[in-house]
This record gives sequence, C-alpha cells and structure tokens, in this order.
Amino acid sequence: MSKSKPDADPIEPPKLIGPPRVFRDTRYTSRTLVLPDGRTVPVLKGQVTAVGDDQFAYLNSHPDLELIPE
Repeated sequence: MSKSKPDADPIEPPKLIGPPRVFRDTRYTSRTLVLPDGRTVPVLKGQVTAVGDDQFAYLNSHPDLELIPE
C-alpha cells in the first residue's frame, strides 16, 4: 500500500496590479532578479515586467531599474 505524499504548499499567484508595468534595466541587458521570497524575474533585452504588487514594489525600489512611462 502506498502512502500519499502531503501536498506541498501551493505557490500563491502574484496580486495583479492592472496592466503589467515595464522597467528598463540601466545596467544589464540580460539577468535574473531574485525576489525576497525566492521567486525570480528575468531581464530580457534590457527590460523586466512586473505583473504583481510585490514584483512592482521590488523592481520600483531597485537602483538599476527605471519605470518606463506608458
């Protein structure tokens, strides 16, 4: 008889902030940013997109990133 494994804590989806917010990376064209909770956000072609409040707060406070006005 096999024992069932307890379900791992599901990863909570980010709280949406409306339309995604795009930031320009002033230092790198490609890298991976690691949020305080361990999730990652990729920088591609010098841009990174925030789709949740927590991502927006982190990216907005990052010294190498600038919010691109819509």
